[in-house]
Amino acid sequence: MKILKFGGTSVGSVENLHRVREILTADQEDKIVVCSAMSGVTDQLLRLVENIKYGDAEAVTRNLHKLESKHYDVIDQLIEEQGVKNTLKDGVSAIITEMFEISSQEYSETVNSKIVTYGETLLTYIFSGFLNAINITNVLLDAKEFMYVDAVDNPNINKVAKKLTKILEDNIQSKIYITQGFVCRDEAGQISHLKRGGSDYTATIIGSALDASEVQIWTDIDGLHNNDPRYVDQTHPIAHLTYNEAAELAYFGAKILHPQTVSPVVGKDIPVLLKNTFDPEAPGTVISNKTYKKGLKAISAKDGITAIKIKSNRMLMAHGYLRRIFEVFDNFNTSIDMITTSEIAISLTIDNTSNLDEIVKEIQGYAEVTVEQEHSIICIVGESVINDKNSYRLFEILNYIPVRMVSYGGSNNNISILVDTKDKIPTLRFLNEKLFQIQEGVVA
Repeated sequence: MKILKFGGTSVGSVENLHRVREILTADQEDKIVVCSAMSGVTDQLLRLVENIKYGDAEAVTRNLHKLESKHYDVIDQLIEEQGVKNTLKDGVSAIITEMFEISSQEYSETVNSKIVTYGETLLTYIFSGFLNAINITNVLLDAKEFMYVDAVDNPNINKVAKKLTKILEDNIQSKIYITQGFVCRDEAGQISHLKRGGSDYTATIIGSALDASEVQIWTDIDGLHNNDPRYVDQTHPIAHLTYNEAAELAYFGAKILHPQTVSPVVGKDIPVLLKNTFDPEAPGTVISNKTYKKGLKAISAKDGITAIKIKSNRMLMAHGYLRRIFEVFDNFNTSIDMITTSEIAISLTIDNTSNLDEIVKEIQGYAEVTVEQEHSIICIVGESVINDKNSYRLFEILNYIPVRMVSYGGSNNNISILVDTKDKIPTLRFLNEKLFQIQEGVVA
């Protein structure tokens, strides 16, 4: 069995839904299809959550009617038979009624999670009905019945496998199953979600749970590129990446992948293919345990980084000083991305500032703290990249761009630099020229 995930752009219009249908019927292998919400719908739902939070009943009603109308329009364009149209619209209306009932409740994180996951519910309901209407047999699965992941950072694959296997055994056998990405249940069984972009993660969790032959992530770009094509010209897709390389690139900003996508499938060596919905014949990128080539592969950038410099009040850092610093961040559930040390100071970066004030206040009891925001981490990735004979070229950036921090040697597969976000695009372009264009034909 294969797992195919289609993102918001891939299912973002009637024309694109027809493209997805063609991809699904291109072969006869059994498949589970994981769908995101239509592009723009999750943003609508986030605005709806804000309306609920601030008790704006009029805005809630207005936004839910807009959502209903949007999906009615899709049904009208997608379905020819009036009877099928009416049935699907009745179903959408019932879903919207559920959303009205939830919206009338007092705001909570559970209400938030329930609302923001309805985009996937609406899309999969319509798409499954569309396929049935054109005689493509499929079964619609409710992800809330099996995605009991417990903890997002460490999903309980065995629990998901047990619940999903039973559902598949009890259901009508089908070549195609449709389900929702993003939505899950937590340890308490409450509806939760896998964060933005989490449908990728849904696909690999399901892939691992069912020992799938492969997981395909379908987007609007032909694989993971060696640099960000939104800002840099002459980028190209990378044919092969290892799990480690892909994880580094996703964590440090590659938008095509959710940061935790590959983690569920690594131990089972299930390949992940990144494919283009708008060019299905393009080879895309294959992510697996195999190393086809070592050295420089790609560059990615992660924005929203805050740099914190912690200077000891003493000339030399005392024994246990680093531990004391790290415990502060641990106590406030704040991860550190980069870190460098000197004789009397530590510089580090975080991407979650929700507890920044409390962290600074606690550390200021025994050290001077300087905070700088609006920074970006530029990450250069490749198996054994620190041994690549061309890696030295990246340090020429020091002649042109003020670099705040450098992380080298912590991983054989990653060299990272920290720059002001206003310097991100010039840095990406400079590095692309120095590391790839000058070496055209050498670096793949």
